[in-house]
Amino acid sequence: MSTDPAQTSEADESATALEALAGALRRLAEGSSLDDTLAAIADAASAATGAGVAVVRVLDESGASLEARAVSASSTSVAAELQGSRIAPSADGDVLRATGHRLGLGVAFELPIVVAERELGRLQLFRRTQSFTPQEQALGRVAAEHAAVALAGLAQNGNGVDELPADAVLRLGGDALATGLDEQRTAEEIARLAVLATGAQGAVVWQLADDLPPHVAGRFGAARENQRDVVEALAARTGFAVTAGSWVIQLGQPPCGALQLCFEQPLVPSDEVLDSLTTFGARAAHAMRSSTRARRQSVELERSRALVAVVGQAIAQLSLAHTLETAIEQIANLLGAERLAVYLLEPDEDRLLEAAGRGLAGPHTRVAERLIALARGPLRGQEAMLIDDAKADLRLAPVREQLAETGIEAAVGLPLRVREDLIGLLAVYPPSGRTLTQDELALVTALAAQLAVAVQNARLHEDVKRRDAERRNALEAEQQASRTLRSLYEISRTFAQSLSLQTTLEALVRTTAELLELDAVGIRMPDERGEALLTQALHVPDDRLAEAVRAILFRPQPLSPRLRGLFAGGRPLLLDPRIALELGGAYALLVPFLERGSTTAIVPVSTPAEVLGTLTLLSLDPGRPLGEADLELALSVAGQAALALENARLYQQQKRFADTMQRSLLPRGYPEIEGLQLGDVYESSARLDVGGDVYDFLRLDDGRLAVVLGDVTGHGIDAAADMAMAKFVFRSLAREHPEPADFLAAANQIVVGEVAANKFITMLYLTLDPATGAVACGCAGHPWPRLVSPAGLVSVLETSGLALGIDPGQSYDELRAELPAGGALVLYTDGVIEARRDGELYGEDRLDALLAARGGLPAAELARAVVDDCRVFTGGDLTDDCAVVAIRRI
Repeated sequence: MSTDPAQTSEADESATALEALAGALRRLAEGSSLDDTLAAIADAASAATGAGVAVVRVLDESGASLEARAVSASSTSVAAELQGSRIAPSADGDVLRATGHRLGLGVAFELPIVVAERELGRLQLFRRTQSFTPQEQALGRVAAEHAAVALAGLAQNGNGVDELPADAVLRLGGDALATGLDEQRTAEEIARLAVLATGAQGAVVWQLADDLPPHVAGRFGAARENQRDVVEALAARTGFAVTAGSWVIQLGQPPCGALQLCFEQPLVPSDEVLDSLTTFGARAAHAMRSSTRARRQSVELERSRALVAVVGQAIAQLSLAHTLETAIEQIANLLGAERLAVYLLEPDEDRLLEAAGRGLAGPHTRVAERLIALARGPLRGQEAMLIDDAKADLRLAPVREQLAETGIEAAVGLPLRVREDLIGLLAVYPPSGRTLTQDELALVTALAAQLAVAVQNARLHEDVKRRDAERRNALEAEQQASRTLRSLYEISRTFAQSLSLQTTLEALVRTTAELLELDAVGIRMPDERGEALLTQALHVPDDRLAEAVRAILFRPQPLSPRLRGLFAGGRPLLLDPRIALELGGAYALLVPFLERGSTTAIVPVSTPAEVLGTLTLLSLDPGRPLGEADLELALSVAGQAALALENARLYQQQKRFADTMQRSLLPRGYPEIEGLQLGDVYESSARLDVGGDVYDFLRLDDGRLAVVLGDVTGHGIDAAADMAMAKFVFRSLAREHPEPADFLAAANQIVVGEVAANKFITMLYLTLDPATGAVACGCAGHPWPRLVSPAGLVSVLETSGLALGIDPGQSYDELRAELPAGGALVLYTDGVIEARRDGELYGEDRLDALLAARGGLPAAELARAVVDDCRVFTGGDLTDDCAVVAIRRI
């Protein structure tokens, strides 16, 4: 059977803890004192439960408090703080947790010490982290039971205390010094320790302050105060005196106070006790002086915190309002003041205004103006003006009515000065009889000095902000004008560069919406019969509005005589509900929006000869209506757009004519050859001239497919003539010279004699046997075709030869390959691989990658994929004509 080492270790620790608890009771049986026994139990409980601190509290004779009789702690200062401390029997878990929090111990556990159903005490356990385990709690209960047995063994509930030796008194004095955190607590602790050490009925600690009589700083037990005995004992300048009912021990040299121990019949102490008390008095004096210094440091700390808060707020916000509100809040909290204010003098006026305040009503500013007058006159140079009784003070006689109306009883005025300039006043109005202590006065004086600097800085900052705002507004206006001009330039450039009617329309609505920050802009143009205006382009920046706006603005708008008449003068029209209803159509649907504050305008897009269309401007936000400046700007844009639209319309007409001519030279169908699938795509560039790309298909007598793809130099009518010639050459020579090398040599001889000296034709010619897949290919200066295998592998059919029409008597190479079933041949003109985007070519690598990825498409779709990818690369418009022929063997 195996044994868990962790369980064995826990069992050993539990056994050790139980032995320690048993040893504590054994010591009690052998005659040890109760305090020693409880101390041993506390140590054992701490070790058994892993507690950082263990406290055994015992109910005192009166039953009014639970006293800490034994403390086990690694820190002597913590032990001294807890030793002898008292809590009420009714104290609950909140008190226990508060004690732990004060000690920096976050976990607390408490067990009652009960004998015969009566609670005689409590065992308290503390540690930093981790809750006590069930086993540790069980060991704690065992320790509490042992403490109950120890307390039950004494008839007097464990309150019999052996007389403490002198060294114990010294130790307790050192403990008092360690706990000297504030004056009252230190004094009470000194009194308590002295009573415990001497068996006195009570003790009083007196403190001396400047030249004032001694006052009570703390007491313990049944103490009878006798100030006269203390004064006489201190006057005798002896360290120790015995009076009728007490001992008086001088604390420190020179004395900072006295300790008075009260007895029924005081006896003269032995030399040993006297020496111990003298030493104790010296330690107690040191503790009291430390507490006094701690109090002063605390006051200084509060002052520093207040100063830091005000200055920090001023630095962080650089806002006058935030700085003053922070100052008012800090001063109110530090002084407990309910009525106070900060007043500032206007920089260029001799007028005082309340800048921030609390709890004031009525003409209190008049009182502040009087304080300012005093600061400039009789009280000039004083850091603070103190007026204890405002009604009786003759200096405030001129504002007596205002004092009565506001209820101001006293005043503390602190001038706010920056160098020699008076900029305002900090005024506190306490109730009558409330005077500021020296510490408080020093605090508010320091705050007033810092506040004056903060106010001046904040004013300078706000002045800089104001000037910056003015400069920024001017700059924004200039930038807006610059943006408008730049936008108009971009619009003009866009219109000039684009010859596509649809592109021009879309650019017009988009740029107008962006320039005027509108919710929607649409352009309408007359239909073919001139009876209605149809929306040709619409831009809605917010996608959430797009569907609703499209449903309204895409409705046809009747081109009524009323609408024609409105544009006769060529001026924009701002719609109102009445006009919108009268015009009807889509405009009538805008009436509900117009009634709720939206604005709509119609801007004519016209040349001197005719109205080409109308711009519809829509702003749905009532807070951003269309104004006269917007309409003039839109009219300027429309004027530029009219010329661009006219040019685009003419271009479209010429483009259609050129395309018609171009396509008339291209094949209208494919030869029917079983086992082959053909596809072609031709797309012209943005140029208006007829391009030079030509291709054709022919079924040879032996059943093979012959394909030619050529590119004639130049454009226009000459190129069209050369294309027609190239097509004639192919049709006339292919059957007589079916093999690629022979065909190209014969074609070259004809072309040399027909084309101009500076003209030539690049040409690719190949044949394909549908039955065997045999390919024969010849090339005259044309881009090489691609063979795509069924697996997507792309190979290049490389063969050389000079372009046709340059030099007679040329011979040409011939390349033979095999096209497997499922493979494809792709032929193309240089417009594909030489397509450009920002100087970058589409290139052969990009083409090969596309064919590898899309090579399995049907022939027509494969040809289309090549041209579409090329168009995407260029960003829309092709830079040259593109012709692609795809042949798939199936």
